[in-house]
Amino acid sequence: MRFLPIALVVAASGLACPEVAAETGTGAAAVAWWIWPVALFVVTFLLGIVAVIAGLGGGVLFVPIVGGFFPFHLDFVRGAGLMIALAGALSAGPGLLRSGMANLRLAMPLALVGSASSIVGALVGLALPVRIVQTGLGLTILAIVALMWMAKKSEFPDVPRADALSAALRMNGLFFDAGARREVAWHVQRTPQGLVLFAGIGVMAGLFGLGAGWANVPVLNLLMGAPLKVSVATSSFMLSVVDSSAAWVYLNKGAVLPIITVPSIIGIMLGARVGVRLLTRVRASAIRKLIITLLLLAGSRALLKGLGVWE
Repeated sequence: MRFLPIALVVAASGLACPEVAAETGTGAAAVAWWIWPVALFVVTFLLGIVAVIAGLGGGVLFVPIVGGFFPFHLDFVRGAGLMIALAGALSAGPGLLRSGMANLRLAMPLALVGSASSIVGALVGLALPVRIVQTGLGLTILAIVALMWMAKKSEFPDVPRADALSAALRMNGLFFDAGARREVAWHVQRTPQGLVLFAGIGVMAGLFGLGAGWANVPVLNLLMGAPLKVSVATSSFMLSVVDSSAAWVYLNKGAVLPIITVPSIIGIMLGARVGVRLLTRVRASAIRKLIITLLLLAGSRALLKGLGVWE
């Protein structure tokens, strides 16, 4: 547990962790310890608002922005990012299952693969040098920006017939679409390819602490052909399985600090409640452009920081 002694020191003394002073020098060390949790709460509160309006998980915004612009060691930021994604998924999961939007038979085979691979990703991420992880994080965030810019969504994809594997696993269902005011029967295709992609998504979720909703929905909707609402709801439920596996690795290694995680979760949750109320009043297209700009800046910052160009 290479981070456990540090975590105990921080918890006992209430001071900034040694990594903070090491990375930021005397300037960060001179700042009162409580400034950073307060600033973190304010930033995550704002992130929670825009994440809901843009339909993104908080972890996708949290890790690159906090990791790039706050003086926290990246391993602690990734651990907090996983806990944020997990908290949101656990709060939403039961309601999504009760509503019939999230489908257990669709989620569990894919979540099982993603869960196992997320453990591998977490172990690899904690073993790699920080600069390599920073560089990989920057490239991943920039790839997410490109995906968000080009991605298309299909409300009801045309799936001529279910493939043999999805039929054997009974990955199909029926849900009531309140918007269309009708029941929609659905099934999926290209399940083997989906399983392979979810293995890769799980590795990235554990490696970078991003959660995986940004990748789950396109795979479920565009590749496998699940309806968009089913894809979004099932993805949210799956995060509670995939992220919990990686989160245990970070917890076991002592890479989850309450001084970072607690204000972040509270800020994201409170911001999300405000975002829900603003959802009908704010133009989603404007928020989407803001998110792309923030991620572009944060991804570039992480990449340049990893390459040693912008410390």
